[in-house]
Formats: sequence, structure tokens, C-alpha cells
Amino acid sequence: MDQVVAYLNTLNPSVPEYIVMGVMGVSFLYQLYFYIRYMAGVNRAVRREKKAEQPSEPAQWPGVTVIVSARNEAYNLKEYLPHLLEQDYPEFEVVVINDGSEDSTDGVLSQLLLRYKNLRLTFVPKDARVGSSKKLALTLGAKAAHYDLLLLTDADCVPESNQWIRQMMSRFTEDKDIVLGFSPYFQERGVLNDLISYDTLFTGLQYMGMALSHHPYMGVGRNLAYRKQTFFSSGGFTPYLALKAGDDDLLVNHLATARNTAVVCSRESIVWSVPKDEWGEWLHQKRRHLSVSPHYKASTKCRLTIEPITRALFYLSVIAACCLATPLMWALAALLFLTRLVITMTIINRSARHFHTRRVGLQIVLYDICLPLLTLTNMLILAIFPSKRNRW
Repeated sequence: MDQVVAYLNTLNPSVPEYIVMGVMGVSFLYQLYFYIRYMAGVNRAVRREKKAEQPSEPAQWPGVTVIVSARNEAYNLKEYLPHLLEQDYPEFEVVVINDGSEDSTDGVLSQLLLRYKNLRLTFVPKDARVGSSKKLALTLGAKAAHYDLLLLTDADCVPESNQWIRQMMSRFTEDKDIVLGFSPYFQERGVLNDLISYDTLFTGLQYMGMALSHHPYMGVGRNLAYRKQTFFSSGGFTPYLALKAGDDDLLVNHLATARNTAVVCSRESIVWSVPKDEWGEWLHQKRRHLSVSPHYKASTKCRLTIEPITRALFYLSVIAACCLATPLMWALAALLFLTRLVITMTIINRSARHFHTRRVGLQIVLYDICLPLLTLTNMLILAIFPSKRNRW
């Protein structure tokens, strides 16, 4: 009897245990909400599309201009540009902007120009003084476009299928000005590629899921479409010409609304891209993307900040619960930890299977911890060593 009483006394939480349980419970509930509402959005959209009747094709597909900015991309243009030029779509053109290339890009484009009548070329002058030559290149491409619908990708990208343009255009209606697509990286061996694949999938599910939940905040220039009229009527890149990045995510963040933005989740709509193969290059790319995040809308920054904070609080409270070394705290920590792990792995791996990207196992815990720390480190580096801003 004395042993039973002693055991029951161990289940009576102390004040520190109440605090840990409270933090762990609140952070767990928000993580559950975040994953189910936003990260699972693509899975729900895919299920709805499978159950719905196939929509009839429009009587006339709109004309489309595919815009590709290229700097020293001779090899990639030779390998991948034909996949864009040979899309199964009735009326489209591909405009390639040579952004001051110093390799054999001119020669490759000249040869392709002889083979494809729907290829058009323009260029950025080598002596142009700009903060971001890519923004100038994309602006020149938009001005050269014959059609109002613009579909953007990069020179090192290749669509999943010849139905890419058709899939992206299928979401345009009279009230839609922006269409977001997904763009994973080619899968290769190595720890870096594993991390890049997971990071890209997580980011993709986040911005697509938020857009599907009527909170669009970004897109990626490797697979993004918008109206030419919308682009120029809003001033194009004028608000952030001095920034080196932001030609895709900032544009969407400023222009996208719950009503004018659509998302394409089909497997045939994705565009594969060549990943970085060195840690330094990838970290530099991450810092460049993060450098424009302070210019996001306040509501966007709030949503993007709460998730990693609650994630950190959840892991810290689980560790604290284990350190308190009482059966109640151990049981609660194990239950919530395993529940979150199963939910996150299920949501992410279902999406990975749909997009034919790499699935994750228990290493997801390591990614969960390391990626926010990496983001925080990059933000501190940017704060201490801000990049110089150039004016147009």
C-alpha cells in the first residue's frame, strides 16, 4: 500500500512540470494545426482532383510566353531548352534573355534558333548598371512577350512532361492572375542533396499549402506564371530594384491575394532543377533568398516566424520533460513526440511520393532541428554583414 501511495505521489506534478507541460502542449497543438492546415494542403488538393470529374478543355487555349533568363548556361540550354520548346501546347513561344553570358551561350542559342520557330531571343547589355540583372532580364522578357500570360522558369530546369504548359495554364481563369507550381531538385547521392531535397519539399508544401488556404505569400521563379498586364500595372520590380533577390517570392508576396492566386499540384506540372553540389554555394543561395524576407508583408512574417518558434519550444520542452525524470513527464513527452513524428512523416512522405521526390525517415528529426538553426545563423550573418545594395 505504501508503494502505491508513493507512486501516486510521483504523478502529482510540481510547478516546473506544469510549466513544461503547458509549453509542450501549446507548441504541440500549434504544430498539429500547422501541418494539418498548411502542409497537408497539397495532399488534400490531390485527393480532390482524383475524385472530381475531369474538367473539359477550353475551346481555345490562351497563348503563352515562356521566359528564361540565362547567364553562362550554354550546357544547360543545349540539354534542357528543347524540352520547353517541344511542349504539347497549341500556341506558345519561348523567350530567352542572354544575361551577359561569357561562354558559348550565343552559339547554342543560334543553333536552336534554326531548329525552332517558336524560339525568340533578346539580351541584357553587358555594361548595364543594375542591382539585379535578372530583374532587368525578366522585365525585358516580359516586354518582348507576344502574349499576356507569362510562364517563368530557369535555364537549368526541365519539366516533368510535355504537358507542363497545359497544366499550368489550366488554372488560369478570369479572376486568377498568378499560378504557383512546384519545382524540386534532381535527386543525387549525398547528405547535401538529401538536405536540399527535404528543404525544397518542405518549403514547397508550405507556400503551396498556405496559398490553398487563402494565404499566398511566395512562389519560385523556376515554376511560376502571372499575367503581363498584372506585372506592369503594379510597377513590376520597381519597389525592390535595389535588392539582389526577390524576383519571384517578393513579387508574389506583393501581388498575390486569396482571390487572384491558384496552385497547380499535378505531377505533370512540376519542373526539375539542377541542385547545388557544394555546401558553400547552397548556403550562399539560402542567404540570398533570406535577404529579402524582411520585405515580406507583416502577416507573412508572423506566420513564418510562429512555426519554427513553436517547433523549437516543442523540442526544448520534450528535452526538459525527460530531464525532470518522472514517469508522468516521460509518458507525456513520448506520446506527443511520437504523435507529431508520425503525423509529419505521413504528410511529407505522401507528398514526396506524389511528386516523385525522396522520402524521409527518422532523419526528419535532425532536419527539423538543423534547418531552423541554419536559418537563424544565416539571418545573423546577414544582420552583421549586410550585402551592399546597388541602384538601378
